Amino acid sequence: METFIFASRGEDWLTAAYALDLSGIDPAMQETMGPILAKRLYEVTERAMWLDWTELPDRPDALLASASSKNPLAGEARRNLRLSILELGDRPVSIRMARVKPGDDDPVWVFSRQTVGNIMAMHQVFGPTAFERALPEFLQKRAFWTLAYWEVIALPLILIGALVAALLAYRGLEQVEKRQPTRIGSRIIDMIKMPVALLICVGTFSLVKTLLFTFSGAVNAFLTPLQSTLFVIALALIAVRIVDAILDRVVRRNMDELIESGAATERDMYTNISAARRIAITLAFVLGAALILIQINAFQTLGFSLLASAGVIGLIFAFAARSMLANIMASLQIALAKTARIGDAVLYKGSWCYVEKINFTYVQLQSWDNRRLIVPVIDLVSNTFENWTKQDSNLMKPVTLRLDHRADVDRLREAFQRFVEEADDVIDKDSAKVEVIDHDAAGMSVWFLVTAEDPGAAWSMHCRLREAMLKEAARLDAEFGEQDPDKPSYLPREREVLLGEFGTRQQA
Repeated sequence: METFIFASRGEDWLTAAYALDLSGIDPAMQETMGPILAKRLYEVTERAMWLDWTELPDRPDALLASASSKNPLAGEARRNLRLSILELGDRPVSIRMARVKPGDDDPVWVFSRQTVGNIMAMHQVFGPTAFERALPEFLQKRAFWTLAYWEVIALPLILIGALVAALLAYRGLEQVEKRQPTRIGSRIIDMIKMPVALLICVGTFSLVKTLLFTFSGAVNAFLTPLQSTLFVIALALIAVRIVDAILDRVVRRNMDELIESGAATERDMYTNISAARRIAITLAFVLGAALILIQINAFQTLGFSLLASAGVIGLIFAFAARSMLANIMASLQIALAKTARIGDAVLYKGSWCYVEKINFTYVQLQSWDNRRLIVPVIDLVSNTFENWTKQDSNLMKPVTLRLDHRADVDRLREAFQRFVEEADDVIDKDSAKVEVIDHDAAGMSVWFLVTAEDPGAAWSMHCRLREAMLKEAARLDAEFGEQDPDKPSYLPREREVLLGEFGTRQQA
């Protein structure tokens, strides 16, 4: 391998040809074809593969002396080594070295007969393009590392061109967004502008690179997985954001219907759609990762090393991102258990809210005064919260009044019954009741219990009930007055009593 590489870099193609098994070529043509094939194979290896020298054994018999005993090839001499696999579009071909014995001479390692037979097909795909061959000769010389001068110049120029194309696409979508007649169309375009620009950037870079240039193996080892990663990310973002825009628009438009008492089926449906979205994102991530690993040939040479190091790096990132992973798992838990559904009315840490969105890492709650509470999913799952629409949206909530000890509760009960009979939003009128739940030195606490069909109606009705009961208590208090201590009073009072010989006043 060293003989082939160093002879090729010195453009000694005749010497490089001795590293090829030319037994499949007519002996009369070997002297002519050998240097040509050697040059083309060198151009293919420079552009299409990254040679990991640590994978090449130093022993003439290629025996793996340091291999684990579990390795099936441990202790066995080898006659064939695979350096890389290249995709030609219609079929994969391998670049191999074989150990052959020419006549009575000692065995030698050369590029295999099968590899030599595929050189022309590989060169047609991975060899220099017509544009490269038209470049001045000095630009085709090596600048540093494995990069030629033209690569050093072309890479930033192609990147700038791709960024310009992305910017033009972004600005064009902005103009299309302004001309959209519908809000949903405008919303979708607004959300996909950035991923479409990213897709255009990657597509332009890949197209120009494919049509005009064939970069060296070192550059391709970095660019190929990067292009695949960005391409998968862009497509996934476009799909997810379109679904997000539609779901968000539908939920916002139908939120008033979702919070109604009979909308349990609709809440389940929107929650299932949201859960399906998150599952689809997870599957897209897994499939995208698999595609990227295939693109970089993860189980070959450099790719295997990248995969091994990525495993270590993945563990580090998983530890650092354990909070985010916990939120993702909690999000899937909510989706499966449906402890909170889109449109459900919940009481979270004293705030009455509706569930508006359930994302991977957070739940968006809309409060009754149109504020938005962004709650990490793990917090919602770990803490107790009330779901007022989990089984039944009917809600019984007491109105509490603080009254004087002498208050005649029966008089207030009569006013309460009149309110219940006249209020259309009070359901199950037979269950409405008035109860004295507590008392102390300052007075008594009275509950007025009524049921409404949903939390929204309950809030409005309870406010009206509180106002009505306070008015009645004030009216009764004014009717009986304070002069007669034997008459009932309703509003709480502070009292003073005389203590001691000198008539000292003390507040009670």
